[in-house]
Amino acid sequence: MKKLSHYDSSGRASMVDVSEKKATKREAEASAQVIMSKAVLKALPQNPKGDPLEVARIAGIQAAKRTSELIPMCHPLPLSHVDVDIQLCENGVSITSRVTTTAESGVEMEALVAASVAALTVYDMCKALDKGIEIREVVLLRKSGGKSGEYRREKAKKK
Repeated sequence: MKKLSHYDSSGRASMVDVSEKKATKREAEASAQVIMSKAVLKALPQNPKGDPLEVARIAGIQAAKRTSELIPMCHPLPLSHVDVDIQLCENGVSITSRVTTTAESGVEMEALVAASVAALTVYDMCKALDKGIEIREVVLLRKSGGKSGEYRREKAKKK
């Protein structure tokens, strides 16, 4: 049975020692959804603060690079590539982040932080129009590399 890795033998939170791991190529992809009204969607191009989607894209990239400063047990990683894609959809905005490194630890958290901060930035840029905007489904879509190998999220079943 697997166990949580960020605890020492006495139960204290600790950073995992990755010094014995091999640096390998590791990738992760995450997503987030920002649900908003049609009126907010229509107003996006006229936002006086600038293009909310472009600002959010840049915020997501910056956030990925600072993940170890935000999540206490994350290792600082040399990121090879960060991409944040933001698309308008019928009920809001769909965000996908992709992060790559060659390191001893994976980039799942960097991808999740990128998607989360991009979603929060969309909210910040649009909250003047509607405080009821919702951020939903921040999830890891896939990861590759490292000891645990491949992971791919299964598609949610329609109810």
